[in-house]
Amino acid sequence: MTKPPSILVDADACPVKDEIVKVAERHGLFVTFVANSGLRPSRDPMIRNVIVSAGFDAADNWIAENAGPNDIVVTADIPLAARVLERGALAVGPTGRIFTVETIGAALGIRELNRHLRETGESKGYNAAFGQRDRSSFLQALDRLVRQALRGAG
Repeated sequence: MTKPPSILVDADACPVKDEIVKVAERHGLFVTFVANSGLRPSRDPMIRNVIVSAGFDAADNWIAENAGPNDIVVTADIPLAARVLERGALAVGPTGRIFTVETIGAALGIRELNRHLRETGESKGYNAAFGQRDRSSFLQALDRLVRQALRGAG
């Protein structure tokens, strides 16, 4: 049996921290919140906070280096999702969007197109407001990935 999965969170701007803890507790999984700045301390031994340097992509680099097969990474950062997928981890965004090896190429392409449109002034680049529907979609997606990861680790 391989090591049990854990959840690694790109935590600096993550709006679903409470939901992650709730799902992790239900399944008995460790959670590591990784950020450049302060995180709310937890007495829960299943939750670890990692504060990295303020360097560019420091949190992403830590997560990418520490994610392994069947771990679950929560991030809105598409390039980070691509990096962890290469390591055999699973990836989900805070809106419930699951990134897979089959879909990450298109996601990276759309990201690059949107960056170009913002740079040329064709798009203002506003993100949609995060709402209850996103929170609900995230909970469903994370629960599904946790079950998948537990099967893969078994």
